Parts: sequence; C-alpha cells; structure tokens
Amino acid sequence: MNTINHFIEFLFDYREELVELTFEHMELTIMSLTIAMAIGLPIGILLTRYKKISDPVLGIIGVIQTIPSVALLGLLLPLLGIGPVPAIVALFLYALLPLVRNTFTGIIEVEESVKEAAKGMGMSNLQVLTKVELPLAIPVIFAGIRTATVINVGIATLCALIAAGGLGEFIFRGIQLNNTNMILAGAIPAAILALTFDFVLGVMQTFIRKIIKPALIGFALIVFIALPFYVIPSVFSRPFLAGFVHEFVERDDGYKGLRKIYGFNVTIKELESGLMFQALESKKVDVISGYSTDGRITTFNFKILDDDKHVFPPYYAAPYIKGSTLRKYPELKDVFSKVAWKLNDGKMARLNFLTEYKQTRAKDVAKEFLNSLGLKTNIERKTNNPHIVIGSKNFTEQYVLAELFSILIENYTDLDVELKKGLAGTKVCFDALKKGEIDIYPEYTGTALFVLLKTPRDIIDKLIVDEETVYNYVKSESKKRFDTEWLEPLGFNNTWALIMRKEHADKLGINTISDLKNYLDSTNL
Repeated sequence: MNTINHFIEFLFDYREELVELTFEHMELTIMSLTIAMAIGLPIGILLTRYKKISDPVLGIIGVIQTIPSVALLGLLLPLLGIGPVPAIVALFLYALLPLVRNTFTGIIEVEESVKEAAKGMGMSNLQVLTKVELPLAIPVIFAGIRTATVINVGIATLCALIAAGGLGEFIFRGIQLNNTNMILAGAIPAAILALTFDFVLGVMQTFIRKIIKPALIGFALIVFIALPFYVIPSVFSRPFLAGFVHEFVERDDGYKGLRKIYGFNVTIKELESGLMFQALESKKVDVISGYSTDGRITTFNFKILDDDKHVFPPYYAAPYIKGSTLRKYPELKDVFSKVAWKLNDGKMARLNFLTEYKQTRAKDVAKEFLNSLGLKTNIERKTNNPHIVIGSKNFTEQYVLAELFSILIENYTDLDVELKKGLAGTKVCFDALKKGEIDIYPEYTGTALFVLLKTPRDIIDKLIVDEETVYNYVKSESKKRFDTEWLEPLGFNNTWALIMRKEHADKLGINTISDLKNYLDSTNL
C-alpha cells in the first residue's frame, strides 16, 4: 500500500510535467501516423496496379523496420538535428510497412469475381477501387493502421533520446536514477495511450463509411496546421539550448544543483549520452552535460566551463563488486590493487580519446595501459560457464574499464570471465549486481551517494567536502545495505561538467558557469 501511495504522490508532484509529456507523446504519434497514412495508403493502392514492383517496394520498406530505433535516430540527427522533426520522420518510416502491406494485401485479396461483376455493371477502374475494393479491404487496412499506431506509441518513447520529448523522458530518467516511480510514470501512460488509440480506431472502423470524409479532412488539417510549428523553429533562429542526459536533469549534483547554487535556468533538451556530443558538435545545442574525463572533449576541441561555485564535487571511480563474489574469490582484491590509484584524470581522458577518436578497440586500449604498468595481458579464456560476469554502462569509459577488469582477472587468477557491456544505465547495472546477474562493474562514488543510496540532502552537504569522505561513507553504507563492496579507487575523479564548443564560448567570453549564467540573464534566455 505504501508503494502505491508513494507512486500517487510522485504523480501529483510531477503532474504538470506528466501532462505536458503525455501531450508531446500524442503529438508525435498522431503527426507521424497521419503523414504515414497520407503516403502509405496511396503507395499500397499503386502497388495493386503495378504488381511487378510490389515485392521490391515492400522489401525496401521492410528493411527500414529492421534498423534499430536508436540507430535510425542517430542517422537522422546530423541531417535533421534534434527535436520532434527527426522523431516524426523516424516514426513515419516505422509506420509505413504495416500501412502499405495491409493496404496492398486487403485490396489484392478481394475476390476477382466481385471485381469482374462490378466492371460488368459498367463501373470504371476508379469506381471499382472506391466502391468495391476499398470498402471490402477496410478491415485489413484498419488492422494495419492499428498496428502502426501501437508501434509508434511504443517507439515514440525512444524519441526522448534525441530531445523530442514524450513519456520516454520519465522512463530514461528513471532507469538512470534507479527510480521505479519515474519509470512507471512514463510506461503506464504510454500503455494507456496505445490502448486508447487502438480503441478509438476500432470505433472509427465501425462507422468508417459515415466518417471517412470528415476524418480525411481532419487528418489533412492536422498536417497543414501543425507541421509548420515543428519545421519552422528548426530552420530559423532558436533559443540558447542545453543538451543534458536524463540523469543529470534530476540529480542534486546536476541541474538541480545548478539552479540552487547559480540560479541557473536554461531551455533543456534531454539527450542520450552518445548523441549529446554529436548534437553539440553539429551546433544543435549550445551547452551539454558530460564527464570531465570524456575523451570527446579533446576530440571535438570542446571547452569545460569552470565550476567556480563548486556544484559538481569530484568523485572516485572504483570497482563495485557483489559481497558474496568477493567472499568466494577473495583473490580479486589483490588483483585490483594492481591498478589502484594508477589512473589519473589525464590518463583516463587519453584512454577515452583513443577509443572514441582513434577508433581503437576498447580491449586494445585497456591492454596498452596495463602493458605500460608492466602487467600481463596475454591470457584470454573463453567459456560457457564463467566464474565472474563483468558489467558496464553504455558509454566509452565504462567499456574501457570493463575490458581492463576482464584482462586483469584472466591474467592474474584462474577464473574465467564473461563481459556484459552496454547495460542501459545505473539502475540496470545496480539491479543486475544485486540479483547476481553480474558480479562487478565500474561505478562512481557520486552516483552511489545520490542514486543508489539516495542519501538525504543534509548528510550529503556534510560529506562532499572531499572525495575520501564520500568514498568512506559510500563504502560503509553499501556494505551495510546491499552487501556490496567498493574496492580501492582507480585514481581518477569523475565529475560532472558543463561543456561548450570552444570557439563559441570564447566568442561569448564564457569561461565559467557564472559567466554562462550572466550571459543567459543578459540576453533574457
């Protein structure tokens, strides 16, 4: 009962944002579906008249469905920027196949004898289509429309990765922040939307002959009136935009801290971490959140703004391991001591740079670093029954560290290792660790302090005086609450940073976060 009460309280606290995101989700779905119907239905009809090209055309449209959603969004980002426009294009492409295929199939399956009888009565080809084929094909066509609608409601949640808004923002924030209420606040309304749209379309199908003309006019008006509001802002001037990862928006040592300490206020677009730097480089946003050791800062010649009021405390990165695993294999502690305090900020940034910019494999980058320490890296074992499973989050630094952990264990113990890289954020890694699905992964004491332990603000204020105090608290509390262990830190401090294009920051005279705050105030942005 308490869980339900907490969820209801959460919905009440976030009610305004929930309503806004729900409408954004509906807009994305309706706009993309309307455009897909306007294009897909005529294509399906044409294919029934030119059957020789039907297989190639359906094949090409089918290939689009095989492209992973995130990959498609990433491909559209350089062409169309961030926001609703690339999201609508992606959703339109995913909706095409069920619309085209079902329209084609529905018309083709109309009995030939029925069509011949219609022609025998003197009907023209157009009359046969509109008065015979389409009415008989309506159940199949509507099945395609309903399928496309449900697909688009689901995929629209992923559009939050490219700052298109929608209920996916809650889902991704919740995943990264280990906040189940936030995940449910995005997932449940999305499911309700899918069911509602499907029900409405089912009702429309029953009365389609009576409402077909008003429906067509309504869909045309939606496109004619609404589409310019999406396209025009992307063509002309726009406000100063910040591209932040979902986790940063809700953390006290992130955007909430900026607002509290600096009085910072800016228009935010929430982005997936892998697309964020691309958006800044292509000038789709003006400032982004990131980590101080990210190799892409050097790659793209970006500039870290000095945190002159110290909102972003430095935090240690360290191996985070399940207690039962360490008790079973105590030798792991000695293994990881070989790299304890060996990675400073500059070295970690270089490893990230080699992986991201030089396109060197994360495993090779990890081996090079270990070789520089005089450590063994030649042993590599493969097994279907590993002793240790190593996880990582879905960004470069984590990939490198996971490979480094694997190489160390295989070369200095008799244990076999399996890697599960690219897990979707803090919550997924942490839950997998607690359940025993992974045994160890790289984590940051700041993330543990704010996200895993959900430490009260009054305690945090006393702890963040230095990295060592935070580490000791996190180590003690993690063992007490979760039976997990923090091994010795690797040596580098991984902290949040605000990052701009260097030439842009220099042009505006922005070197610190206070400078940025003053610039935003002076331009009323």
